[in-house]
Amino acid sequence: MRQRFRRVDHREAVLVKGPGGWGEFSPFPDYPPEVTTRWLAAALELACSELPEPVRLTIPVNVTVPAVDPITATALVRESGADTAKVKIGDPGDSEDDDLARVGAVRDALGPEGNLRVDVNATWDLETAVARIRRLEVFDLQYIEQPVSTLGDMKELRTRVSVPLAADELVRQSPHPLRVIEEGGADVLILKVQPMGGVSRVLDLASRSTIPVVISSALETSVGMYAGLLAASLLDDLPYACGLGTVALIEGDPTRQPLVPMDGKLEVRRPEPDPELLERWRPERDRGAEMLRKLRAAAEVLA
Repeated sequence: MRQRFRRVDHREAVLVKGPGGWGEFSPFPDYPPEVTTRWLAAALELACSELPEPVRLTIPVNVTVPAVDPITATALVRESGADTAKVKIGDPGDSEDDDLARVGAVRDALGPEGNLRVDVNATWDLETAVARIRRLEVFDLQYIEQPVSTLGDMKELRTRVSVPLAADELVRQSPHPLRVIEEGGADVLILKVQPMGGVSRVLDLASRSTIPVVISSALETSVGMYAGLLAASLLDDLPYACGLGTVALIEGDPTRQPLVPMDGKLEVRRPEPDPELLERWRPERDRGAEMLRKLRAAAEVLA
């Protein structure tokens, strides 16, 4: 990774080639097979299925700002050319002042017309969320993503703050992903292709959502990112910029033309891994064996 992101400084992926092309299996290291089976289903769909052709040719995306200092945050936004930014806050070790300084720097870099959203990754309790969101309201947030962890707290929080709330973990970690909508716990639905099990499932959920949908990434390489781009291109409505610009955070992408945004837009195209880059980024034998073991464990659950 070019920047540490959610306590992650490198990513691991198994790339799978099938009759439909290349797929990617890249769950985070601490996920059990009962979870990673969805990531494998998404990889196999991409590698083995006959997927529809994209409808949109480009997708608007936000620039993602990790938990960095204000100067770095400013540079990331200005270099991106994007008019929408998502800022990570609430990281362990960061104070409220750290978060406010980062968000303020991004708002200044975007200007008053830019769209600003923040992502807390469910790290606050209810009262902390109320207090901190009220301080963040001055930055004119488009929405705040998963500030608290439970559905009950999301519902209560919606009655106490004016900023719209987006649900992520409550969607991808739930056996009933649309429950957060049915019970009035969110204003925006975040959908991620690998964690949800593939393009087809994401499109099905999006078709049944009664609130706006934002397609986001799970820190894939360009190989896996195509699935998110394809899903976004096939949505009937795309009211918000998608969170699919994270290949820009990856130093070791295995493609010669990575899916990196230009001026806040991503071209919908399917890059293939390059043999020389695959060799360059190949892990040590023991690490590679462990990655394949995780894939096989997911396959056993999927079967």
